[in-house]
Amino acid sequence: MKTYRFFLFAVAAVALISGPLASAEESGWLTDYKQAQQQAKANNKILLLDFTGSDWCGWCKKFDREVLLKPEFKDFARDNLVVVELDFPRGKPQTAELRKQNRYPGYFPDGPAAFIAELQKLRKG
Repeated sequence: MKTYRFFLFAVAAVALISGPLASAEESGWLTDYKQAQQQAKANNKILLLDFTGSDWCGWCKKFDREVLLKPEFKDFARDNLVVVELDFPRGKPQTAELRKQNRYPGYFPDGPAAFIAELQKLRKG
């Protein structure tokens, strides 16, 4: 009986964690920033970046449930936005390429000059 209860609990936990939060690709969200940037420019749409911790961030999950997964938002996004998910998971696997794209050092020990130099690199592409 204990094994059966544990099995039901495990199935329910997986369903709750993965069910409402479909992967970015399944939901129409892009994960390739450069591709999204080109698409937004070509279609004259706004580029929306969603920085998320999809498998650990409670506020991110709440925002998904209460805003991003709602039909009203999806309808607006379809007509007006190119949406990109930049995910920083703790346990969910990511390709090395995707992880590299999503990670930004954030801290530069050489002060503002080093940070500004990085921003200038981004401007140039």
